[in-house]
Amino acid sequence: MGLSIIILAAGQGTRMRSDLPKVLQPLAGRPLLSHVLDCSRALGADDICVVYGHGADAVRSVFAGEPLRWALQAEQLGTGHAMQKAMPETPNQNRVLVLFGDVPLLMPETLSILLDETPVDDVAVLTVDMDDPAGYGRVIRERGSVSSIVEEKDAGVDEKAVCEINTGVMLCSANKLKGWLKDLSNDNAQGEYYLTDVIAMAVNDKVEVHGIKASSPVEVMGINDKKQLAEAERALQARLVDELMQAGVGFADPARVDIRGTLTCGKDVFIDINAVFEGNVELGDGTKIESNNLIRDTRLGAGTIVHSNCHIEGATTGNNCEIGPFARMRPGAELANNVKIGNFVEIKKSTVGDGSKVNHLSYLGDSEVGTGVNVGAGTITCNYDGAAKHKTKIGDRAFIGSNVNLVAPVEIGEGANIGAGSTISKSAPANELTLTRAKQTTIKGWKRPVKKES
Repeated sequence: MGLSIIILAAGQGTRMRSDLPKVLQPLAGRPLLSHVLDCSRALGADDICVVYGHGADAVRSVFAGEPLRWALQAEQLGTGHAMQKAMPETPNQNRVLVLFGDVPLLMPETLSILLDETPVDDVAVLTVDMDDPAGYGRVIRERGSVSSIVEEKDAGVDEKAVCEINTGVMLCSANKLKGWLKDLSNDNAQGEYYLTDVIAMAVNDKVEVHGIKASSPVEVMGINDKKQLAEAERALQARLVDELMQAGVGFADPARVDIRGTLTCGKDVFIDINAVFEGNVELGDGTKIESNNLIRDTRLGAGTIVHSNCHIEGATTGNNCEIGPFARMRPGAELANNVKIGNFVEIKKSTVGDGSKVNHLSYLGDSEVGTGVNVGAGTITCNYDGAAKHKTKIGDRAFIGSNVNLVAPVEIGEGANIGAGSTISKSAPANELTLTRAKQTTIKGWKRPVKKES
């Protein structure tokens, strides 16, 4: 029997007070709906349908490249109405699992229990015990099975005392669900079609309804406003960091790290406070990340140290490199082994060979730097002429003095020495000293300008 997962994601999310649709609000750097889709794929569903409505074009465009079935709910008339939009193209022989685009922390392991412990002809709802269940639909049981779900406004005193609540997640055969959805009524205070009414229909038809409990309210929390979004962010970050610590990664303070993508770590990695990882980041064995660093879509080799306050994006390094503090590595920066990039150095679309050093206050863009090169303070590659970018090539063992401008396209030969303060616009020969300096002149009697008194 196949599995169809239907994700209800049509809500406006007015409490977000945002032009961005609720299911596109970012959690760990990705839309809420992305997390639900990840969970759905992990269950091996052969059919994933997203019911969308508010911000329809924006939602579909974000996920345009993914193999999804879409069902438009132009008017939001309740969860039952949303399911009515999704079910016509759902295969009759499938089981249907109902998820929500604003419940992003559900784990595949929890839903697997729901699937495994529910006979194919029965119905199941995911429930959870809450210390304060106010505002939620209560799960009423008889002899262990779910007999009804009572909404807060309809609950009596005894029902309000029940702490087990309905999360909205439901499992049912498609064929049965289609029949029950046809009989839904909107004869209620809200004038909406409620999916929870299906439970009473199932009970009336002598179909057993199982209540499977989630382990934690955090896992099933819905996101309705920015406060809840922030709470979910911290909960997800704690989960991600805990997984890394179990794999042997060291953290100075697990609460002060953010992972907004995928972070893969080798052995003996240590991460200090306020480190932010975005996109796909890989840290080799023995890598050390000091405080206040942003690292995005980067691979760092074994033994590499990133000192405090660096911004690294789209870069790769070999082993035993040292970066920062206050360094910036832009996309296309590639360091070989044992390279030193010091403070206030920016590297863009450049390769730096084994053992080379760019220690401070320099910019290398569109460059090829050989092995054993020393780049002095204040050196820049003038790679842009206002219309096009040009390349600078620096040969092995070259020595570039301080405050040098290398005007691309230009090539510095192997073992060449460039005198401090030079502007080099022509190729410099190997193993020679090349410099450009005007004669020093003193202008006698020159007066520094002064401000006029008002």
